Amino acid sequence: MQPCAHVFRRNLLFITAMTTPELPFTGERFTPECVREIWHEHWHRYAFAAPLARERRLLDAACGEGFGSALLARASARSVLGIDLADSAINHARARYGAQPGLRFEQADACALDALPDASFDLIVSFETLEHVDRQDAMLRGFSRLLGDRGLLLISTPDKANYSDATGQNNPYHVRELYREEFEQLLDRHFPARRLYAQKLLFQSALWALDPLGGGALTHTQHMDSLHEGLHYPPLYYLAVCANSEQALAGLPQLSLFGDAGESVYAHYNDEVRRHMAAGERLAQLERELDNAKAQLARLKAERG
Repeated sequence: MQPCAHVFRRNLLFITAMTTPELPFTGERFTPECVREIWHEHWHRYAFAAPLARERRLLDAACGEGFGSALLARASARSVLGIDLADSAINHARARYGAQPGLRFEQADACALDALPDASFDLIVSFETLEHVDRQDAMLRGFSRLLGDRGLLLISTPDKANYSDATGQNNPYHVRELYREEFEQLLDRHFPARRLYAQKLLFQSALWALDPLGGGALTHTQHMDSLHEGLHYPPLYYLAVCANSEQALAGLPQLSLFGDAGESVYAHYNDEVRRHMAAGERLAQLERELDNAKAQLARLKAERG
């Protein structure tokens, strides 16, 4: 009976969360009601963190709406503290996810966490926070102090070269975006060991084994009629896993894939294709009708001499 009770409890918490009014979208802060690209990007980061959360004391710095903190609490974390600078976000998170065991939310500045004791967390996640603050070294210094000896920091940020420079985009919410070299230099000032991942939503064909045999990952990118091993794309974001020792980084995956069962981006793409095809057919029909009308008008003019 216990597993059924556990499933019921989780479903009850989910129902309670989804009946809480959504946090208004500011144009920058993610909410679970967002769709397509931004939804995949944010959920993927927390999905990547979920296996690392098991039995760890966890800090979600700049937790925003709180969905990720709740997800990691459900991933068997020993405890989860979600902090955010915005009172509105914390009040919403408490109302929507506060019933989740082992999860609490507090208003705090991720760059000023002196009130928290040294080595009080085994895992810190801070996704898409760095570019919003000017005191980036202070934030990383605080995270380093708060991590235990074998603790991990997961931190993500946009790549300025591809996010802004290549697109001409100017995000008014970003205070200081970083190029890859700047990001790596910042991390190296505070952590002796790290792994760097690139993130971007891609259109891929996937092959996965339906039996337990085999291992590893095989990736290819086609370019200019040539096949190249590996994924050769300009990263839109970076996600770094940082630690105080190389041993703490053991077992990290080489590749992480994330998708939704409903294939929402693909479904949206197919819907847009159908709309364009229907619009094209309608346009062709109207052009035929116009040609017929022109021909009829010409005949009438000819009959009248």
